[in-house]
Amino acid sequence: MQITRREFGLGAIAAGLAGCTQPVTRGADASIGLPDDLRPVRNAGYDAWVAGFRSRAAAQGISSATFDRAFRSAGFLPGVISRDRNQAEFSRTLEDYLAIAASDERVSKGRAAYSRHRSTLEALQSRYGVDAQIICAIWGLESFYGERRGNVPVISATSTLAYEGRRGQFFESQLIAALKIIQSGDIDPEHMTGSWAGAMGHTQFIPTSYLAFAVDYTGDGRRDIWSEDPTDSLASTAAYLAKNGWVRGTRWGEEYLGGTPSGSLIQPQPGGPRFAVTRNFSVIKRYNNSDSYAIGVGHLSDRIVGGGPLRTPFPPDRYGLTKDDRMALQARLTRAGYDTGGVDGVLGPNSLEAIEAYQRARGLPVTGQPSQELLRMLG
Repeated sequence: MQITRREFGLGAIAAGLAGCTQPVTRGADASIGLPDDLRPVRNAGYDAWVAGFRSRAAAQGISSATFDRAFRSAGFLPGVISRDRNQAEFSRTLEDYLAIAASDERVSKGRAAYSRHRSTLEALQSRYGVDAQIICAIWGLESFYGERRGNVPVISATSTLAYEGRRGQFFESQLIAALKIIQSGDIDPEHMTGSWAGAMGHTQFIPTSYLAFAVDYTGDGRRDIWSEDPTDSLASTAAYLAKNGWVRGTRWGEEYLGGTPSGSLIQPQPGGPRFAVTRNFSVIKRYNNSDSYAIGVGHLSDRIVGGGPLRTPFPPDRYGLTKDDRMALQARLTRAGYDTGGVDGVLGPNSLEAIEAYQRARGLPVTGQPSQELLRMLG
């Protein structure tokens, strides 16, 4: 597959690890809970584009009946455009990334999910050769084990992005693929939902990946990655990795603690842990072309089956703060009445806004930057 999901503009890094999707809404109306800017609005330019697109869709084998049904309730979503234009990837260190990817909550939920679906995951490992815990970890990173699959209508999202034109050719290909999925009978337009950019299901398949790799593991005649039952999604992910070269019986890699490495050595963050990685590490990157993502999947998979935290400490950040310092800073800001959104040692937008508010209230230069001095000030 030539286009990875990182290039698709999704992926856990850019979105804060499944933060791009709304929690799944139970019930008939999937649009409940969507912000107003992710609901269709009238747009004459979009309507004209859809009219012109009809003939191109027909040339790709999309019937008039499928087209009409798919676009009956579709429309222009302004929030998709704003999110696409403002998704410049928030730069995270590997330490910050792993603090989110393998947080205590994600690990504990992963262990529960693994236990709950163990027979399915082990059957998939037997059939496809992909480690059961790897499949589970991808599920965890992509949708928080199915809790954040997204409920944005895929036809509206992909057609809006195709019309907007920044990556028009790519999103038009995704829209065509989505229409083919509907035409095949796997899903109807009303229930074909996903992220704001059209990634779908428990493991966030883009439409072209779905056509290439999705499987009907349950044997009910539909490759159903949208339902509460994650089986087809998990099987599709296993098939994806297997068809991209997964080597049965080989680990993704491991933290390198000395001795002879069984694979290539990488050190994504200077001064931080090193990892001995195998060919399967590169296969995980076909899902999202990022070293941090692949290490996140691998490390989370190890934690899910009982492994411990990394043993090599990360160095202080560019402000001279360790993770413990950053957690102390967040805790003290919160105690002082400045909400950081949690105490995890990851200084994201909420923490930086809290720092700015504290500095402003104290008459300090408003830099929004953490420091040892600020930590001491907060007591």
